[in-house]
Order: sequence, then structure tokens, then C-alpha cells
Amino acid sequence: MPQRELSIGLAQRTPLHGPNVLTDLRTDVKRTLALHPDLDMLVYPELHLQGVDHLPDEEQPAALAQLAVPLDDPFVLMIGEVAAEFGIWLCPGSIGESTCTEKQYNTQLLFSPDGTLIANYRKMFPWRPFEPHRPGADFVVSPIDGHGVLGLSNCYDAWFPEHSRHLAWMGADAIINIVKTTSQDRDQELVLARANAIVNQVYMLSVNCAEPVGRGHSIAVDPEGHVLAEAGAGEDTLVVRVDSGHIQRVRARGTAGTNRIWSQFAPDDEPISLPLYDGNIEPKRWSPHYRGHD
Repeated sequence: MPQRELSIGLAQRTPLHGPNVLTDLRTDVKRTLALHPDLDMLVYPELHLQGVDHLPDEEQPAALAQLAVPLDDPFVLMIGEVAAEFGIWLCPGSIGESTCTEKQYNTQLLFSPDGTLIANYRKMFPWRPFEPHRPGADFVVSPIDGHGVLGLSNCYDAWFPEHSRHLAWMGADAIINIVKTTSQDRDQELVLARANAIVNQVYMLSVNCAEPVGRGHSIAVDPEGHVLAEAGAGEDTLVVRVDSGHIQRVRARGTAGTNRIWSQFAPDDEPISLPLYDGNIEPKRWSPHYRGHD
């Protein structure tokens, strides 16, 4: 069955903090949908609902730890209620996730239009030594009914090409990279967004937090590396359309009509050893397709 285009709003915003963050989120969702009523999905930056940037640097790790909650906490359920109220797919960014083992993760959330938490992803590459969270161990992709498959990616993950490559291999049509870049390297991340899109022939959607906390410059890139939209430093909403059919056409004809990276191997080619990973590229397994959460 052909997939329909997915209209996504990348909500570049300053982080929220205080006792009314969910009210503030609801207000922003309502205001954004009034301006862009055709959106299917809204995506917010990393740790958007748990801002601690108003505190001194030395107090921020403890504040993040205090804000962490398990995924069955009422706080998470109420985020889902916002998605259900407006009938949209909602990625509210990430939150600190606490566990019964006392480990804490930086966990990206994705809610369906009925408010169900359909996917959660623990950031695999925390920004060390500055980020206190533990690294997750599982790649996560999620089907979006009638629209294709999304891969979940959190900020520094984009600096590790293995991450985006694996999501594409698992069948992601678009990679949602939520970001909280406050440092000087946002220019480099814009290059990485285009590079990850090009070498994997996927949409890369990277939404950063806005100034004065973040560096802004959220970006949306198509499967051939063309920039669909880029924000400035302040608050903004980028509206982009993800077309999984376009991805299939690019992969069939090649990027710029030339490069068909996912058709590189013939089934009878010899495996290529990957000593770094104690593994190999198996030609018969090279081409991507949706593999759920395996």
C-alpha cells in the first residue's frame, strides 16, 4: 500500500522549566497548530520539558536527576494526553528516565494521536563528560501508520555514523534527531545532518533548542542531501513533508542519478570484515527493510 506524505513541524523552542511545563507545552502545541493546521506531527528539542539551564552549571546534573521519572509516571501519561487532545503524533523531545536499578537515561519519547507512548529510545551516545545519563543499548525505529517508518536519534548520536546507518538499515524513512546544542559546534552538526542523509538516503530532521539557551539552526534534509528548510537562532517552526516514496525513487535511480549505495553488493560477494565491531558486512543482509524493534 502506498504511504502518504507525513507533514512534520520541527518546533525550535527554548527549554521549559518550572511547575507548569505541561501547560506550557499544551499552549505551544495549540498555538503552533493554529498557524499550521495541516501538521501530522510535532517534534520538540532534547530535554525540552526538563530545562535546568537557569541554574548554575554545577547544580544542573543534580537537578536533572531530580526531574527524572519512570515511563509509567503520571508526567509521561499527561504528555500523551496532549497528543490525544490535538490528535497528532508528538515527540516532546526527551526526558530523564529513572529505573528501578537507579540508572538514569536520556530518553526520547514518541506518542501516537490517541496518546499512546508507541516508542521510547534511550540516548546511545551521551555527551560525555558533561551529560550525567547512562548510554542506552537499543536502536529504535517506529512505524507511523500510513506514513512509513521513523528512526529515533538524540543529539550527539548524529556524530556517530553507525547510529544513522543502523536506523536506515532497520527501515527508517526519516531520522528524527532531537538536539540541545548550546556549544560552538552547531555548524558542524549541520554538515553531519546532510552527510547522514546522503550516505543513508534518508530524511534527516534535526531540531535544536532556540537561543538564548541553544544555538538554534534546526535543519531538514532530504534523501539526496538537499536542505529543505533551516531555521535561524530564535524560536521558529520548520514545516517539512516526508515522502517515503521519494526515498524509494532515490534509491532506485541513485543519488543525483548516480549512487545506489543500498544496491552495492551482489548476493554472492564475499563478506567484508569489520574488525572494529568484531563482525562483518554480509552482502545478503545489506539492503534495508523494516525490522521493527529487533
